[in-house]
Amino acid sequence: MIDIVNEINAVRREVANRPAAEGAEVRALRLTRTYNAEVEDVWDALTSEERIARWFLPITGELKAGGSYQLEGNAGGEILRCEPPSMFEVTFGDENSIVKVELSAGENETTVLVLEHTVPAGLFPDSGSLSVGPGWDQAVLGLARHLGGESFDDPAAEHDTPESREYAGASVNAWVAVLEGEGRVEADELKTAAAAAMEHYNPSS
Repeated sequence: MIDIVNEINAVRREVANRPAAEGAEVRALRLTRTYNAEVEDVWDALTSEERIARWFLPITGELKAGGSYQLEGNAGGEILRCEPPSMFEVTFGDENSIVKVELSAGENETTVLVLEHTVPAGLFPDSGSLSVGPGWDQAVLGLARHLGGESFDDPAAEHDTPESREYAGASVNAWVAVLEGEGRVEADELKTAAAAAMEHYNPSS
């Protein structure tokens, strides 16, 4: 059973436009979460083909720097950097869509995960965080449940359970609050984007 309030509050969410290489600007979405597991275990859960399929999606490819990957029914890409057990960086669905995951040791044998997804700012509306942020929330929750000992025959199907949809709806609201705090999105645009995200992630609401 998902403790929705606790799980939503376990994640720190941020969005911002910032300079990148060669003067370009990127739109960055970032999630930070602490796990009750050692860095090596979290790294293995994130990079082992067998374990990824148990909490996220089946994956194929050459899972090393310079290799490529494909998530079943989802995005694929190139593995740009891989520095075990602390960091990997991949393209995600498009060469301009970059996901970077960093791990560091926290207090009392915990692990701090930072996931950052960046795309060129001009190709990604400021409200676009609502289309991808809740999906990453589902991923970091799935990882937490896996590290906590839960097992799912089909992690993708788990996202369609009533409590998972309710969690996704709460995630949409959490990202709305982040965007409201950033102040870059007009109220009407934010309302429309939020409604679309809620229909996608929690259509029963």
